[in-house]
Amino acid sequence: MESGGELCWGTHLADVLKDVVDAVDDEIFIVGADYQLTFLNAAAQRRVGSTSAQVRGGLCYRILHGRDAPCSPPLWECPLRTVLQTRKPATLIHSTSRPEVPGGSSYTKVVLHPLRAYAESPDAAVELRHDATAERELESQSLRRHHQLLALNRISGAVSGLGDLDTILQVALDTVLEIISGTIGGILLLDEKGQRLRHRVQRGLSTRFAEELQLTVGEGIAGEVALSGEPMLIRDVSEDKRTARRDLVTAEGLRGLVCVPLKAKNVVLGVLHVASHMPDQFTSEDMYLLGLIANQLGTAIEQARLYEAASRVSERYQALLQHVLTAQEGERKRIARELHDETSQMLTGLALHLQAITEIASTGGSEADIVARLKKAHGLCVETSLEITRLINDLRPTLLDSLGLAPAIQRYIETWLEPVGIDASVKTAFSIRLPSEIEVALFRITQEAINNIIKHSEAKHAAIDLECDAEVCTLRIQDDGVGFDTGEITRIDKRGRGVGVFSMKERVALVGGSCTIQSRPGEGTQITVEVPLPGSVKDAEDTSASSG
Repeated sequence: MESGGELCWGTHLADVLKDVVDAVDDEIFIVGADYQLTFLNAAAQRRVGSTSAQVRGGLCYRILHGRDAPCSPPLWECPLRTVLQTRKPATLIHSTSRPEVPGGSSYTKVVLHPLRAYAESPDAAVELRHDATAERELESQSLRRHHQLLALNRISGAVSGLGDLDTILQVALDTVLEIISGTIGGILLLDEKGQRLRHRVQRGLSTRFAEELQLTVGEGIAGEVALSGEPMLIRDVSEDKRTARRDLVTAEGLRGLVCVPLKAKNVVLGVLHVASHMPDQFTSEDMYLLGLIANQLGTAIEQARLYEAASRVSERYQALLQHVLTAQEGERKRIARELHDETSQMLTGLALHLQAITEIASTGGSEADIVARLKKAHGLCVETSLEITRLINDLRPTLLDSLGLAPAIQRYIETWLEPVGIDASVKTAFSIRLPSEIEVALFRITQEAINNIIKHSEAKHAAIDLECDAEVCTLRIQDDGVGFDTGEITRIDKRGRGVGVFSMKERVALVGGSCTIQSRPGEGTQITVEVPLPGSVKDAEDTSASSG
């Protein structure tokens, strides 16, 4: 039975193997040393449109590729002879141009194995053909993803490891151009007022283009991206109606464009754009990748600006501190000089008069002489008292402590503005006492503003308006003087210019308020200060109102 079973199996082995190879999706051919086909499985037959019997003895290069000679460069080198000589398998990839498929090409993986004992042709090879297009596409995508991750990692390293914003942006732009095989790009940032886009870094653009292309928000494609906060993919920017400065775009030869916003906390800070000299050069995948990079750059820009702002504040504090110390020392010298020149001399005169009175009384002098000396001593006491009161008021008005902010401001204006010929009006609209720190802050700001009016404004009129309700105190100081350009006051220079502006802003910030200065050359100046009131003040006001 065993021998009979083995004989039965051997009889049908060829049929079984044929069924197996016909069930395989890959194409299987057997090719002889002379390139003649001797066998095709079902998949191969479907491809050539003929059965094994019909093509048997036909030349493989003619039936499979429509060629008159064996395959050779520049397409590929047929490995059949090498496989038969070395008795070792070989693998190669055939690439065929196919515009109708994604990527424009299809790929076939070909594997040749030598057959050591084949009845019809002992010197033959089996050829397996497999469509590898999907595999190649997956491999290509994996490689692309790998490069993209490397790019994101490089930019993350630049953002976290570099302190200079320009260097970060340059590294990011170079990386972007590398991963999407581009040569033209730039990063435009909004100015401090958030109204105008200017190139901060660029690659592949002329200096003229980079310098002259300045766009307002909403102007052109980059301006529209900055306004909407949404990316844009443009097939041909030279033909797009939204393109601004078409003359510059045409001169640069720009066509394809992808443009994405740089955002931090959902606020647009700038725009990243990449262009090409050919249309349709970028894909939605490129735009998505640029969006990821743009998010990192937006955070870097925000951090850099916060750092710059903190550095400027620190610099201003140092400058203010220096000027405050200088002013304190100057004030001490002035008070010491006035005490020495006026008060000290009066006290010396008073002491001499008292000594004279003592001598007159002890020597039996006349009563009239004593009375005369006492009157002079009394006069010196009154003058000394007035002088000390004046010095005290210079340091801190007593009215501020006794009667409050409004009377102190009124007295200060009468004392300083009216004598120099500046007509001033004061209007106040509140009747409650404010916390001491708020009263002091508003009074010192008024002092600083009035001193600036006297020294710099050349004004004829000034108006001070102070209003307080349950929520906030608002102080407005306005003059009709020469004004100035507020944009020029960005720091405190060595001569002290800017001290008044920044000291007012810093002082009001200490009590949680804000200070706005509006001025233009020839149009006067208006200072608006708003200070929120704490709950205790509002509660007190509510109580007084209900008790009335």
